[in-house]
Amino acid sequence: MKLSKRQETIAAMVKADGPITGKEIAARLHVTRSALRSDLTVLTMTGLLDARPKVGYYYAGTNRPDPAAEEINRYKVSQVMAQAVAVTPGMSLYDTIVMMFTEDVGTLLVCEDGYLVGLVSRKDLLRAAIGQNDPNTMPISMVMTPASKVIWVGPEDSVVDAAQRMIDYEIDCVPVIEREDVDGRRKLKVVGRVSKTSIVKVFLECGLK
Repeated sequence: MKLSKRQETIAAMVKADGPITGKEIAARLHVTRSALRSDLTVLTMTGLLDARPKVGYYYAGTNRPDPAAEEINRYKVSQVMAQAVAVTPGMSLYDTIVMMFTEDVGTLLVCEDGYLVGLVSRKDLLRAAIGQNDPNTMPISMVMTPASKVIWVGPEDSVVDAAQRMIDYEIDCVPVIEREDVDGRRKLKVVGRVSKTSIVKVFLECGLK
């Protein structure tokens, strides 16, 4: 299993200064402890690190393959993604709110002809709804996060990569995208979505085998 650059940095840090707590590691890397959770899980599952309560992480250095880690890492996004729930840029704020609760999702993709133009979350809708706006006439394009700022994954990315991005950026869902060239422009074709629920299902499936 190939480690990410951050995981390699953590392993080297613990090897040099361990035992060291997760809080200390996070402080040195200038990230939150929750952002490191998946990295530390991978490093302990592969055997590079071990941990003791009230002591912290220390370097084990065996790098032995862990069956559970290998099983989880073999899953591709294309195997677990769900159908995207999308609205059009011109849909009103009110209709978008109704759509979100009808579909019981926390994130809606904003698309035109199947291509991503933005994304809207529950926080976006709440922020817009409590402002001085008419929800029946305000288009959702006015409050969405534009496609250029949306975090996404590709169908061939690993589920672990998708989970890492959701943790790093503190989001609940990422669209699954295939990039296409249309009339000389790079566009983002929406093929699905991956949520935290999708990730939990992978862990459950591995646990029930």
